[in-house]
Amino acid sequence: MFRSKRSGLVKRLWKLRILQNEEWGADESPEELELKSVAQSMLKRLKERQLDVLIQIIEQRGGEATECVLLPKGDLRLGRRSVAPHILCCRLWRWPSLSNNSELKQLSCCSTVNDLAYVCCNPYHWSLLMKPDLPIPKGGWTPSERVKLTEHVDRPPDNGIVSTETGMTPTSRREILTDTSLSGKGPHWCSIAYWELRQRVGRLLTVFEPSINIFQLLPRGDGMCLQILQDDCTSETIRRTRDKIGFGIVLSREKDEVWAYNLSQFPVFVNSPTLDIPNSRMLCVYKVMPGYSLKIFDYEHAHVMKEIRDPKYFDGPYDPSCIRISFAKGWGPNYSRQFITSCPCWIEVLLNIDR
Repeated sequence: MFRSKRSGLVKRLWKLRILQNEEWGADESPEELELKSVAQSMLKRLKERQLDVLIQIIEQRGGEATECVLLPKGDLRLGRRSVAPHILCCRLWRWPSLSNNSELKQLSCCSTVNDLAYVCCNPYHWSLLMKPDLPIPKGGWTPSERVKLTEHVDRPPDNGIVSTETGMTPTSRREILTDTSLSGKGPHWCSIAYWELRQRVGRLLTVFEPSINIFQLLPRGDGMCLQILQDDCTSETIRRTRDKIGFGIVLSREKDEVWAYNLSQFPVFVNSPTLDIPNSRMLCVYKVMPGYSLKIFDYEHAHVMKEIRDPKYFDGPYDPSCIRISFAKGWGPNYSRQFITSCPCWIEVLLNIDR
């Protein structure tokens, strides 16, 4: 009975793989048969409860917070090659073309980030790593800029929370500091404002926990549910964009960095002070595809950026601690929308730096 139940769970997992292959339009091939043999051998090493958890994970497609699925570290043989267990699981149920050379980032919610003995095989505890190259300004860096880019520079205090598109965000400092929508100890690390076109929707949310989910629909999800804030809308564009937000994004504060992970089925678009070109009027907006993580703010880099920034390049209100993220629709020089206030659904992430 025990063996037949385990065998049934393994077969169910492989059936999910077959269904996803049909979605991806993949054909049965000798490599697929080889992959099946290695995968079934790996799955037999999992306990029955772990198999149940893995089935739940694959069926939900990362829609809920899920447990780790642990296996001892060590590569598996795949023909003449070898593959790590977590790479194999990600390839089976998320990214069929994934290779050992692909760069993955473990999500902060995973409990095995620093585990030396085990690796997490939950494919939704991993993301593809996006590494945007920071363009070199026309004419190159000046000697003083080059020095400051390689040194740690102390920064003078900034005051006020300013929106780069709409001026001062219409929420008082008192409200920001007393809104305890997410419980936690110590000062908050950011506040989040949700916008539809030029209209702020709902109150500013203050974030104390290291990470937060921002989503439209997420079964039993914790975080910022945009659907609760939204009201009836006559704009068809806004309604369609709301539907595309889905599982949304995860924002996480990790040491001296802020990361965004795209959980939705559509791209999100990001503009951040530490991803922009210093002293350039060219707006850098990065497209983050589903399943990808992007470092959207670097505190150390922000110190340097503050020192080399020249006010003569400012065309309007500017906040060096404000990140803007648009759902499904891009803006800027490469898009028909020139300003984020033309995007149907977007957020401001207002970092608590010397505010």
